[in-house]
Amino acid sequence: MKRVITYGTFDLLHYGHVNLLRRAKEYGDYLIVAISTDEFNWNMKHKKCYFSYEQRKQLVESIRYVDLVIPEESWEQKISDVKEFRIDTFVIGNDWEGKFDFLKEYCDVVYLPRTPEISTTQIKQELKK
Repeated sequence: MKRVITYGTFDLLHYGHVNLLRRAKEYGDYLIVAISTDEFNWNMKHKKCYFSYEQRKQLVESIRYVDLVIPEESWEQKISDVKEFRIDTFVIGNDWEGKFDFLKEYCDVVYLPRTPEISTTQIKQELKK
């Protein structure tokens, strides 16, 4: 069984997120999604989420491409996650291009193009108007 992992906040879930998860699942048989916890988002990313970690987890778990959701609690956990879950392919949006090449020592690394016409940042900006 080929295992795939991806990471993200997945706040204000939209069809761009679903596209990413669908395309990530195409790289294997089992998709693990690591979702940033509220504490990690606030303390390390300096982002406040609209939905709590538990709400975001529930939403992502409901997507048919997703087999398992785990918490992302630090930047450093990626290597241990890849080892623990015996990951074959790490997938993430191409806005992170090159940032996770250090994982190539442990698994394949794929940077997928983002869905161009949608983003959480764009949604938040539109809601402010």
